[in-house]
Amino acid sequence: MTATAAPANTRSRGRQAAWITLLVVLVLGTAALPLLLAGGQSGGRALDPEDTSLQGGAALARLLEAHGVQVARVETPAAAVAAAGPHTLLLVTEASLLNRDAAGRIAVAFGDRLVVGSVPYLDVLASGVRREGAARTRSRAPECALREAVRAGNAYTGGMSFTGPPGSTGCYPAGDGHALVRYTADGHTVTVLGDASFMTNLRLAEDGNAALALNLAGARPKLVWLTEPGDPAEAGGSGDGTDAQARSLGDLIPGGVKWAVLQLAVAVALAALWRARRLGPVVAERLPVVVRAAETVEGRGRLYRSRRARDRAALALRAAAADRLALRLGLPRTATAEEVAVAAAARTGRDPEPVLTLLCGPPPGDDTALVTLAAHLDTLERQVRDS
Repeated sequence: MTATAAPANTRSRGRQAAWITLLVVLVLGTAALPLLLAGGQSGGRALDPEDTSLQGGAALARLLEAHGVQVARVETPAAAVAAAGPHTLLLVTEASLLNRDAAGRIAVAFGDRLVVGSVPYLDVLASGVRREGAARTRSRAPECALREAVRAGNAYTGGMSFTGPPGSTGCYPAGDGHALVRYTADGHTVTVLGDASFMTNLRLAEDGNAALALNLAGARPKLVWLTEPGDPAEAGGSGDGTDAQARSLGDLIPGGVKWAVLQLAVAVALAALWRARRLGPVVAERLPVVVRAAETVEGRGRLYRSRRARDRAALALRAAAADRLALRLGLPRTATAEEVAVAAAARTGRDPEPVLTLLCGPPPGDDTALVTLAAHLDTLERQVRDS
């Protein structure tokens, strides 16, 4: 290779490396963009019975419905109070945005209450229950006689420990109290848990979480599930008792799908730019070595001989001879070997059968037969040329 070609190849490799590096950086940046933008986002509506993200509660809602429990999703305290009745259970989670007035209305509503997670105004929702301090959330044994907890067994509980009023039942010991406290007052059964993780789609299949969630949330024929409102301004309740507004088709598409489509579009655009880049004009370059055609033929012949590939060598000889004969006989390039043999026999006045055997016969059995075949092919070409 000449000295001029070497720097050119070096520059070409440098440009290719630069483009590849740029492509990798852009792809990695596109992949990291959702993570950076999602830093302050939850990736879904936490503890929402219609949310299928890891933090949602759709799995528990479907499980309850499969066991005959009616799940009523409400977004405002006013709607929750309106839906409550003597045979209902009102579920309040840390995703239920409340103010003190709304908590007071829920506290006097019909039915039982299930308060899960770090819910504000616990003194209103569950009077007599005191927070004793934070507790690490982990798998815990119930260590109590409460039927719902005993049947569930170990569950992922903690978050906060509580002590209940006299006559209450505590389960899942944590810190100086229990992660679950239940008591009855004024005809209401109130259950308080310090962490709601066991109810989410992420944790529901672990330990006895599904059983505990089903036993607690499915204690009544109807569950009124108070969740985060679509408009935070409605957290205090408007008092009209309306449920969640109808959502558009775009709202039903998970956020991860949108990010996946965006990343795919960027990747396709980058690939199009990469493939559309012009390579520039062809550069003529002197070959470092000139190889004669005879040397190529001899090298291929030695390769065939070393592998005893007489069949492949004979096929190559016959195909080349047929192409040359077809050109001399005025036949099209698509003519078969049989057609070439018939035309060559007619041109030379020979019997067609030997010519067919020569161009289309079986492969030679040894090297001597292969040499003889090559000689007969040369003779046939010479006869056609001289005829």
